[in-house]
Amino acid sequence: MASGQARQRIEVTCPECGHAQNEPGIVVSTACRACGFHFQVKDGKAVLRTVPTTRFAADRSSEADSEPEPEPSQPLSPFRRPEPAVQRPQTLLQRLLGRNPKPRTIRCFNCEVEHTTVGDAQSSQCPSCGAYISLRNYEIDDRWNRRIQTRGDVTILKTGAVSGAPIVCHSLTVLGELAAAVDCSGDLIIRSHGKIPGNVRCDTLRVERGAKVEFLSIITASKVVIDGLVTGQIHCSGSVTLEKRAKLNGLVQATRLIVKQGATHNGPMEILQSESGETPESDHDEE
Repeated sequence: MASGQARQRIEVTCPECGHAQNEPGIVVSTACRACGFHFQVKDGKAVLRTVPTTRFAADRSSEADSEPEPEPSQPLSPFRRPEPAVQRPQTLLQRLLGRNPKPRTIRCFNCEVEHTTVGDAQSSQCPSCGAYISLRNYEIDDRWNRRIQTRGDVTILKTGAVSGAPIVCHSLTVLGELAAAVDCSGDLIIRSHGKIPGNVRCDTLRVERGAKVEFLSIITASKVVIDGLVTGQIHCSGSVTLEKRAKLNGLVQATRLIVKQGATHNGPMEILQSESGETPESDHDEE
């Protein structure tokens, strides 16, 4: 029985950086191979390591007169787990100007159930399945080949390049190189040139003016706006809009295709029914 569990492999996700790695089925604790963070594994899921502490009971006679001892300071670590979703205290200026962070809706990585958390939270926990959800933002200015899993935003700067490892985030802005699968709960904004080999899923795809991108796998989105040159297959539950001088080569499956003056589409077009069950009267608009 033990040998069978040892041969079985499970995938665990680091609660600090979101890196996923395979471990033996009987593992009870491990360290993240990406950031070095130590965590325990219970029932196939990663949990924070609990450090037992011992406290001495104070003398009841002197308890009222004595002051509480200060808590020992925690050692600083670059891989420390973000604090839970607790709202930070507002500054006086924020209170005077009335600038309160708006609550945000996030989707769980595991069960995809959505819930609301405070706008400036650094992490959260799914109320449905209890999974840890990182809300960390990333800015990549160098080569990167590790998996990113967060409901924060990711920006690939002009000097940055992501390849191989998938990106799961809220919104992704690409100014550099991207050669990986993408799953965004928000917007995917592309402002550079290149080929994207992995599957792409997002709420809204925006290809900015001057960008030239080729998608080697299918694109799944709720809305698509193209102002550059795109080659690939698009499956959109909403509308696909080609701005002036935009070019699209490939199959388009959408409820509506809007082609503005000066834009071109080369490829087949399939009309999908909208969520209301109605088929649009026109799938091609000239403006």
